[in-house]
Amino acid sequence: MTRQLPLRSSTTLPIQYPHHPPAPPRPHHAPSPVPTLVDPSAYTTPFLDFITENPTVYHSVSHFSKRLTTHGFTKLSERDLWTDKLSPGGKYFLTRNGSALIAFTIGHAYVPGNGAAIIAAHIDALTCKLKPISTKPTKEGYLQLGIAQYGGALNQTWIDRDLGVGGRVLVRDEESGKVETRLVKLGWPIARVPSLAPHFGLPAEGQANRETRMVPIVGLEGSGGNGTGGIGGREVEGKSSVIGGVGAGTFASTQPERLVRAIAGEMGIKKYENIINWELEIFDTQAAQLGGLDKEFIFAGRIDDKVCSFAAIEALIASSSSSSSEADPSTAGKDSSIITVAALFDDEEVGSLLRQGARSNFLPSNIARIVESFSTSKSTRTSASTPSYGPNLLSQTYANSFLLSADVTHAVNPNYMDAYLEGHMPRLNVGVCVAADSNAHMTTDAPSTALLTRIAQKSHSTLQIFQIRNDSRSGGTVGPMLSAMTGIRAIDAGIPQLSMHSIRATTGSLDPGLGVRLFRGFYEEFEGVDGEFRE
Repeated sequence: MTRQLPLRSSTTLPIQYPHHPPAPPRPHHAPSPVPTLVDPSAYTTPFLDFITENPTVYHSVSHFSKRLTTHGFTKLSERDLWTDKLSPGGKYFLTRNGSALIAFTIGHAYVPGNGAAIIAAHIDALTCKLKPISTKPTKEGYLQLGIAQYGGALNQTWIDRDLGVGGRVLVRDEESGKVETRLVKLGWPIARVPSLAPHFGLPAEGQANRETRMVPIVGLEGSGGNGTGGIGGREVEGKSSVIGGVGAGTFASTQPERLVRAIAGEMGIKKYENIINWELEIFDTQAAQLGGLDKEFIFAGRIDDKVCSFAAIEALIASSSSSSSEADPSTAGKDSSIITVAALFDDEEVGSLLRQGARSNFLPSNIARIVESFSTSKSTRTSASTPSYGPNLLSQTYANSFLLSADVTHAVNPNYMDAYLEGHMPRLNVGVCVAADSNAHMTTDAPSTALLTRIAQKSHSTLQIFQIRNDSRSGGTVGPMLSAMTGIRAIDAGIPQLSMHSIRATTGSLDPGLGVRLFRGFYEEFEGVDGEFRE
C-alpha cells in the first residue's frame, strides 16, 4: 500500500512513498537495518528544554558539546595535529569561535577516499546584540540599552515582548592573569521595546525606526545606581569610542552600570575591571511550550534553525550508539566504511562570511584533516598501497559524499493560502520537507531528490515538497555555498514551521523527532543507497 503526500489541491506529486517498502538486496558493506524506529514524541520535551535553556548561539554550542561528550564523543582542537588522534570507529567533535560546531564519526571499515554523509544546518538565529558601547543617555527618567539587530531581527514582532540578556563574557582571572570565556544569562526579563498606542495615529503605524524608536527600556532613573547608567556617573555615548585606552577606562565603563552589576553578580565577579569584554544578546524569555487543543504545536522562539541543528546532533548520537550496541559501544557502525558528519554553522542569517560561517574553511578544512589523518598515519596504514594524501584523494572523498542542507521551510499558513504554490504546501507533524528552487537558491535536483526519497522509504519517513511562487522571493541556505565549494552532491530539506523570522514561531510537536528519524536514516542508510545511484 502506498501513501501520497497530503495536498490541498487536486495536483499530486510524481513521487509516492511506500510506508513499508520491501527490503532491497543490500551491498555487503552497507550498515545494518535500523533495529527500531525513532519515536518522534520522545524528542518533543528535550527540544522544548533545549530551546528554553539555551537562548544564545554560545549556549547552544555549549549544550551540544556537553551532549556529545556524554555520549562518548572526544573533543578535538583545531590547534593540534590530528595525525595520530583519529581511529576507525571513533567519535569526535570540535568547535570554532564558541559559535559553530562539527561532530563526526569514523566507520570501522573506513578507508581514505570513501565518502561522508553530511548534515549541515545553521545554529544562529535572528537576535539583537548589544552595541560596543551600549550605554544610552537617560530620557525622561528611562534607562535604555543600545542594541543592534542581527539579520532581520528587531521587526514589529519584537515590540512588547519580555526580553532577557545573555551571551559570553571574557573575564580575567585575578590569580593566574589569564583571560577565559564564560557564559551568562540573567534569569529574568530586563528589557522591553514599548509600543506606541494607536491613539497617537500615524506615528504608531508601520515599521518603527529601528535606531530611534525601537530602543529597549531597561530601568528607571533613581531606582538603582546613577541616572546616566554609566559606571561612576560617566555618560559615554557620543563622547568616546576608544576601547581599552586611558580615555575610555575599563570596558565596564562603557556599559550601563546596573547591567554590569547584574552580570557581575550573576557570574560571581567582584571587580568590574576583570570584565575584559563581552558579546551579549537580548532574546525573548517566554519558554518554549506545547500548544493546540491536543498539544500538537510547539510555540517557541529561535526555531529557525535550531530545530534542524537539534535534530542533526540527536540523529548523529542515536546513529553512533544504537540500541543494538549499547552493551558494547565499539560495535556501533561496525560495518560502516564512511564518515558521518553534523556541521552547525554560525552567521547564516547575515551571509555566512565569517570564519565560523558556512562560506569559511570550517567544513572543508576539517574533512581534509580527517582524510589526511587516515592516509598518512602509520597506525592506520594497512599496506603499501594505502593512498597518500593529496588533491586526488580529497576530490575522491568529496565525489563520494553527500550533503543534506537542513534549514527550516515554510509550512502552509491557512490564512494565506494564495501565497503558496499549488501542490507545494507543507504541513506540520508530517515530515521533513524538500526545498526546491528553479533559480538555484537551493541545491535540490532530481538525482538528490531520488536519493533522499529512497532513504526516506528505508527509514519509514514521509517527505514533503516546497517551492516558492514565481511572484515571490526565495530565501537561501548554507547548501549552495558548501556544495559549490567542495563539489559534493547535495539536497535542501528541512523541518516546516510557521511565522519564519518572527520572534515567536510555530512547528509541530512531532516535527523535531520526525527530523531525527529521517536524519538518523540518512546517516545509517546513505552508504547502501548511494550504491544504487553510483554512475
